[in-house]
Amino acid sequence: MSEVDDPVVGKLGRVTHPIRPDRTGEVVVRIRGGTETYMAVSDTELARNAEVLVIAHISARTVQVTPFTSGSS
Repeated sequence: MSEVDDPVVGKLGRVTHPIRPDRTGEVVVRIRGGTETYMAVSDTELARNAEVLVIAHISARTVQVTPFTSGSS
């Protein structure tokens, strides 16, 4: 089974369990009209409630995220 478009990549999420570069955390992502919880990794330390962007789908329930800022100052 091959997925051409990964529906979670490019979505915004919120950290529910802090992420450290050496430790997996958890994020909730709005997807498919609801929310889904994923384990998450990042090169950056991310605190609870930080907004993130999903940049890769590593496995069935694990994603790679990066901090997201709306660009407003």
